[in-house]
Amino acid sequence: MKMKTTILTTTAALSFICSYFLNLAMDNTNQYLAIVAVIFMDGFFGIIAGVKREGFKTYKAIKVLKTLVAWITTLTVLLMVEQGFKGTAWLSETILIPLIVFQLISSLKNAADAGFIKNELLAQILEKIDQHKTN
Repeated sequence: MKMKTTILTTTAALSFICSYFLNLAMDNTNQYLAIVAVIFMDGFFGIIAGVKREGFKTYKAIKVLKTLVAWITTLTVLLMVEQGFKGTAWLSETILIPLIVFQLISSLKNAADAGFIKNELLAQILEKIDQHKTN
């Protein structure tokens, strides 16, 4: 009887935790997808650029997955804090928008190194970004 109670308690606790994270992810799907898309885009162009420069490096490809796990974990924690404390709805945007901007700039540079974007176009884009930073 004691074993049955332990199994039921463990199952109930795991079900609660899994349903909490499922609801958190479903309520914020767009933020999770944005992080995944930006990191994978940067990784895709980075791997292609790396293959052209020095050949394929497995550890650099795995770095994309490490980065993804780190930022998904960060987003999850931020969203948990936002739900737990009123007045912190600005937190995820404040921390994650710079990540997205830097990852997009990195993606553009990697795309240029891989030959998908001309260096002149990249220079124009980066110049316009610099103009917006100074305003």
